Amino acid sequence: MSIRIVRLGSARSEGEGLRIGTVRRPPRGVPKTEFAKQNWYDVWYPNLAPSVETMKLGQEATTAKQWATFTKKYRAEMDAPENAHSLRLLAALSQGTNFSVGCYCENESHCHRSILRLLLAEHGAKLEPSST
Repeated sequence: MSIRIVRLGSARSEGEGLRIGTVRRPPRGVPKTEFAKQNWYDVWYPNLAPSVETMKLGQEATTAKQWATFTKKYRAEMDAPENAHSLRLLAALSQGTNFSVGCYCENESHCHRSILRLLLAEHGAKLEPSST
C-alpha cells in the first residue's frame, strides 16, 4: 500500500487506485464527466495545491534561490492546520490503501508535487519511489 506521485493526465499504473488532483484549477476544456475517464483525477482536492500567488512563484523560478523561496512559501501554506490535517490523513491512508496525488506539471522536480512528496514522507506516508 502506498501513495504514487503522478502527472495528471498520464496513463494510470496498474493498482494505482484513486487519483487525487492537488491542483488549483480543473483541466481546461474538459467536461467534469471526463476528468476520471481521461486520467486527470477522480477527486479534485485543491487544498494541497499552492495558492495562486505561490504557484506563480514556482512557475517563474529559474534559480535555486527563487525555487527555495517558492518551497518556503508552499511549506508555510501546508503548515496551516487544515492542510496539515490533510497531510496526516493521506499519510495514514497510505498505510492501508493505494492511491495517487498529482499535478499537471511535466517535470516533478520543478513542481509542487516534489515538495508534496517530501511533506507526505515527513508525515509518515508510504510512498512509491519517484520515477523521475
